[in-house]
Amino acid sequence: MNIPLSIVLGIALGIALSMVLLYLFNRFHIRNTKKVLMILASAIVLTTLEDTLHDVIPIAALLGVMVIGFVILEKKEILAKELSSKFNKIWVLAEIILFVLVGAQVNIYLAVETGWIGLFIIAIGLLARSFGVFLSLLGTNLSPKERGFCIVDYMPKATVQAAIGAVPLSMGAPAGEIILALAVLAIVVTAPLGAIAIKATGERVLEEKNLLYRN
Repeated sequence: MNIPLSIVLGIALGIALSMVLLYLFNRFHIRNTKKVLMILASAIVLTTLEDTLHDVIPIAALLGVMVIGFVILEKKEILAKELSSKFNKIWVLAEIILFVLVGAQVNIYLAVETGWIGLFIIAIGLLARSFGVFLSLLGTNLSPKERGFCIVDYMPKATVQAAIGAVPLSMGAPAGEIILALAVLAIVVTAPLGAIAIKATGERVLEEKNLLYRN
């Protein structure tokens, strides 16, 4: 019961905060930089509420943060794109800090020790994800090659693994160190291979698409 409740509350709080933010954005002249700071403050409020009330009532704070972005995009698409550009600039620094912190925590020797078992686990995950992408694209107007490219495009793993890979370790989970090591191994293996595959297949798909449009 806690999981459905946390999802509902997270969505509700996200909608409420996004409505407040949109009202303020419409009512007052606020620069985009300050709007970004206000959204970040709202995200901090949500995550703080989740941590403070976790023994009383569950709240999916991160889901609420996502909902804020969805609502702003739905109500004010131009503003959402402008704010996205601002967040991209912030992410350049945040991404560096994120990967440095992950690198400081990971036991690289443990990642190497996982060996073929770790690679096998990662391969199973990639196959399941690829199958999910394939199913989600059924009934679309994409060609088989374009669907194949979408599958390849979702193969590289980096940001999410870096962001949540250390969570079990920080929570004191018995296998937290192994989970973090596998997350780092997934980044090391899939990021470069995925980038190469995207470049190789993407250019071919785009070339064929351009030729089709010309004809």
